[in-house]
Amino acid sequence: MESLRTLLVTRRSAGVTQVSMSRPAVFNAFDEAMIGELDRVFSELAEDPATRVIVLAGDGKHFSAGADLQWMQRASQASREWNLDDARRFAAMLCRIDSCPKPTVARVQGAALGGGVGLVCACDIAIAADNATFAVSEAKFGILPAVIGPYVTNAVGRRQAQRLALTTMRIDAAEALRIGLVHDVVSPASLDEAIDAMAAELLAGAPNAQREIKQLFSGLEVGPITAEVRELTAQTITRVRGGDEAREGFAAFLAKRPAAWIPR
Repeated sequence: MESLRTLLVTRRSAGVTQVSMSRPAVFNAFDEAMIGELDRVFSELAEDPATRVIVLAGDGKHFSAGADLQWMQRASQASREWNLDDARRFAAMLCRIDSCPKPTVARVQGAALGGGVGLVCACDIAIAADNATFAVSEAKFGILPAVIGPYVTNAVGRRQAQRLALTTMRIDAAEALRIGLVHDVVSPASLDEAIDAMAAELLAGAPNAQREIKQLFSGLEVGPITAEVRELTAQTITRVRGGDEAREGFAAFLAKRPAAWIPR
C-alpha cells in the first residue's frame, strides 16, 4: 500500500486489518487528504485476499472530531463547483465504507462528532468505550449533516437522527447504545478485547456469504414484504446454496471440524 499521510494501516490479527485515522493533534478531524486516503484504502482492502474484517479506529484519545474546521472554512469561501466536487468526494468515501463487501467494525473511544458519527454509522458494527460521546453538531456551524444524514438515519431511524441533528446535543455511550448508534459498550481497558472477540465471530462466517448478506440487506427496507422481495430472497438463497462455500460449510459442520475459511 502506498505511503499514507493521515492513516495508519496495520494487521491486527490473521484476517483482520485495522485502519486508524492518525491525526491525533486535531482529534482525527478529516480533510480532503484523509477523505481521499480512506476511499483508497477501503477500495484496496476490499480486494485484499488477506483481509476478511476491517476495523476503523482513531489514534489518541478521540475517535474523530469530524470535519476539519479549516477545511470547512475553505469550503465556505470556495465556489459552488468546488463545494459540489468536494461534497461528492466525501459522499463517495462514506459509500465506499458502507458498501464494502467485507464486514467493518468501528472502534470508538472519546469523541465522535459530526462526520465522525457518520463514519461510525457507515460501518456494519460499532463498539464503543464507555467514555465515548457522540454529537451530530453541524447546525452549530450554520450547516447541516447532509452527506452523513442517510447513514445516521439508517442506524437509528429518522426521528432519532432528526433529534440529534436539530439539537446538536452530545449523548453518552449508554444513550448511543439505547438508540442503536452503537452495538456494544465496554470499559476503555476492554475495548480491544471486545473488538478482537467481534472479529473472531465475523471470521467464523463464510466470506462470500457475508458479501451476499451485505448486498441483500442493503436493498431491503422495513415494510411490506412484496412479491419482488420474496423472489429476490428465493433467487439469492438458491444461488448461494449451490455454491462451493455452502458445500464446505455443511461438510465442516457434519465432520465437526473448522471450515476452510476460518484462520488457523
